[in-house]
Amino acid sequence: MRRLFRQLAVLTFWLLAASRLSGGEPLRMQLFPAVAREPAVLTIRVTVEAADENRVLQVVAESSTFYRSSEVQIDGKRAAALNVFEFRNVPTGLYQVTSVLIGPHGQRASASRVARIEPAVRSRP
Repeated sequence: MRRLFRQLAVLTFWLLAASRLSGGEPLRMQLFPAVAREPAVLTIRVTVEAADENRVLQVVAESSTFYRSSEVQIDGKRAAALNVFEFRNVPTGLYQVTSVLIGPHGQRASASRVARIEPAVRSRP
């Protein structure tokens, strides 16, 4: 009986967690990897909830010495939910990576993550 209760409690927890993840968040972002060696490839996965107001999705990776951005048009409710961006050859630095969802009246939502790119390992002669 205790085992059944534990299993139900775990199942309830996961169902509640899953409903929060998909419940009304217009934009969610994942960044891989959080730490890497240069030259790094940053992969940004942005999930956009379907809405007529969605027009543009913008992603920016910025450090004190480097800036890279990408922007795509979003076709409202008909747009793909998942958008994947890759920034290649990213040099050493601490990066603020930000995704911004823009609608007809300006910014609708944003999300940010941090990535750290370490210097490349040099081989000794």
